[in-house]
Amino acid sequence: MAVDEKLASQVRSAIQGKGRIAEKKMFGGLTFMLNGNMCVGVNGDNGGRLLVRIDPNRAPELLKRKGARPMDFTGRVMKGYLWVESEGTRTPKALREWVDESAAFVLTLKPKR
Repeated sequence: MAVDEKLASQVRSAIQGKGRIAEKKMFGGLTFMLNGNMCVGVNGDNGGRLLVRIDPNRAPELLKRKGARPMDFTGRVMKGYLWVESEGTRTPKALREWVDESAAFVLTLKPKR
């Protein structure tokens, strides 16, 4: 499992205080769970990409952002998830916007144990 540790550390900082956070190995990387629901993940090393869980209704708008593309981990697009390549998370502000976007949606879901 390849994980960009710098990006993972930045995600830890950005997600801190949003709720109950747990880290799990998932989707070939490191996934951050928020209140028991998958929120964001880090996949790849050395400039890895971010996996974000989003409101599926916002996908057309969010796909216009730099570095965003549909998640096709299994060979078909998974609704409600996006990959954000490294060019879309280069600045702390850009990364925080993605984490905030994902957390805002995930906090609307029923918490899991």
